[in-house]
Amino acid sequence: MPSGALLFQSVVLGLLLGGLYALLAAGLTLYFGIMRVVMIAHSAFLILAAYLAWWWHERLGLDPLLSMVVTVPLFFAAGVLLQRMLLARLRPATLTMMSVLLTFAVAVLIEGLLGYAFTGTQRRIQLDYGSAGFGLFGARIAVVKLIAFGLAGIALAGLYLVLKRTRFGWALRATIQHPDAARLVGIDTERIAGYGFGIGLATAAVGGTALALDTTIYPSLHWHWIGPLMAIIVVGGLGSVPGAAAAAMLLGLLQSLLQIPMGTTWAQTVFYLALFATLAFRPQGFFGGRLAQRF
Repeated sequence: MPSGALLFQSVVLGLLLGGLYALLAAGLTLYFGIMRVVMIAHSAFLILAAYLAWWWHERLGLDPLLSMVVTVPLFFAAGVLLQRMLLARLRPATLTMMSVLLTFAVAVLIEGLLGYAFTGTQRRIQLDYGSAGFGLFGARIAVVKLIAFGLAGIALAGLYLVLKRTRFGWALRATIQHPDAARLVGIDTERIAGYGFGIGLATAAVGGTALALDTTIYPSLHWHWIGPLMAIIVVGGLGSVPGAAAAAMLLGLLQSLLQIPMGTTWAQTVFYLALFATLAFRPQGFFGGRLAQRF
C-alpha cells in the first residue's frame, strides 16, 4: 500500500502533467472544431518547437522560453499557410479522411527534416534551474514542471479570452458551431478558419517549448504523443476546448496514480482504455455535449 506522501506526490504531478496535456491537445481540438480536420502533424510541430527551443538555448545561449518570441508568430503564420494552401483545397466530402493522409505526410516530412538537421541523437536542454525544486506538504515539485504548467495555464487562459471576449473569437466560435449560418451573417469563414488554424499551431509552439524543458527529444518522438493527444480530444468531446482540458486533467491524474502500481510504460495504457470506452459507450465524448455547445 503506497504511503500518503507518495499518493499526494502523484496527485500533484498528475495535475501538473494534466495541465501540460491540456495545452498540447488544445490545437487538435481547434483544428477539428473549425474544419473537421484530423491534424496528425500537430505532435510533429510540437517536437519541431522543442528542437527550436533546444537550438535557441544551445547555439545562442539564451533561455529556451525566449524562443517563443520567434516560434509563436512563426507557427501562427505556418498554420494559416497550411490551411489556405493545402487543407482548404481538399474536397469537403472527403475532408476528414484526406486530412489524415495529408497531415501524416507533413508529419513524416518534419521528422525527416529534423533527422537531417539534428541527426537522430537524443537532445536535452541543460538548464541552470533544471534540477531545482521545492517541497509542498511532503511532495517535491520540480520548477520546470511548474513552469510548464504555468505556460499551459497562461496559454489556455489567453485562448479562452480570445474566443469569449473578442469579435474574432465570436466569429471563430460561430464558424465552429455552424459554418453555413456564419456565412449567412457575413462572416468570412475561410479567413477565420485560416486564423483559427494559426492559433492552433501557435499553441503547439508554446506546448513544444514547455515540453522541451523536462523531456529528452528526438525526431520520431511525435509518434509517442499523437495517440494520447487523440485520446484526450475524443474523451473530451471533439471540438470542445473545455472538454479536452477536463479530459487532459483527468487522464493526466490517472496516469500519474497508475504509475505507482504499474510503472511508467503500462500507466500510459489509460489513454487507450479511455479511448476505447468512449467510442464504445459515449462516442460524442464524456465532457462534450452541452459544454461544447456553450463554448
